[in-house]
Amino acid sequence: MLSYFQAVVIGILQGVTELFPVSSLGHSVLVPALIGGSWHHLVTQTTTSSSENSPYLTFIVALHVATALALIVVFRATWVRIVRGFLRSIRQRRIETSDERLTWLIVIATVPVGITGLLLEHTFRTLFAKPLLAAVFLSINGLILFGGEALRRRAEPGRREARSARPATPGAGSGGLVVAERRTLDTMPYRDAGVIGLFQTLALLAGISRSGITMVGGLIRGLDHEDAARFSFLLATPVILGAGLFKLPSLAGAAGDHIRGQVLVGALFAGVAAYLSTKFLLKFFETRTLTPFAIYSLLMGLFCVIRFA
Repeated sequence: MLSYFQAVVIGILQGVTELFPVSSLGHSVLVPALIGGSWHHLVTQTTTSSSENSPYLTFIVALHVATALALIVVFRATWVRIVRGFLRSIRQRRIETSDERLTWLIVIATVPVGITGLLLEHTFRTLFAKPLLAAVFLSINGLILFGGEALRRRAEPGRREARSARPATPGAGSGGLVVAERRTLDTMPYRDAGVIGLFQTLALLAGISRSGITMVGGLIRGLDHEDAARFSFLLATPVILGAGLFKLPSLAGAAGDHIRGQVLVGALFAGVAAYLSTKFLLKFFETRTLTPFAIYSLLMGLFCVIRFA
């Protein structure tokens, strides 16, 4: 059902596209559909009512776990501080340090997608994880990235003025969707984490990038590209790890028969690709923007719309 070559290719694809803002779920649908032949059945497995027992879905779940583990390795020092901050804030029943604030920003931003995923993930996958719809949403993903950059540029002059006029404080700024103040993870209000979390629920649609949509949410709420990318990667870790571990037991059942070796190989390649992608993107977003990924998403999406229409 799944060759070792397919496992390597899809593993690398997952590890890269989960972090690059171009939608891993969209590519896991579109690439096999584009190749066709023995690859095409992989896509159809995930869009049926019985897809919970699909070997391909089980394989993709395992790749998500590998990707999450790679993120934990990259941010291991940060996650140690986050866990300590979480336990300390629970014990003391107050939030004092930046690590404690970051912990609760992640918790708040995770709640919307956690609830939505539990209730609607199967529905979204069976209805929308089809090549044509994935292509449409990938095109929309490109427009979202373009729109996020346009809104950031429009707000930039006001943010520079606000920063020079007074120091930023947690909770300060505009009440609109796009804030007119430069913020950092130390000054981002908790309600902004909720906004970014709501944005992340759109990533349940194949073609909408989790990292892309959360970065756009961070940019319009005042973060720079570096902080937006960092928060996006930290936020992705519990979501994809939790979803993966929730469904991973299916690997021990019939869905995992005859593919466990392929799962291990694919997960290894996905983890390495995710690790390298994260390190690259953290450096990339120190000076660059989402625009190249917006162009790619739009062109790839339109090409696939024409191909599958």
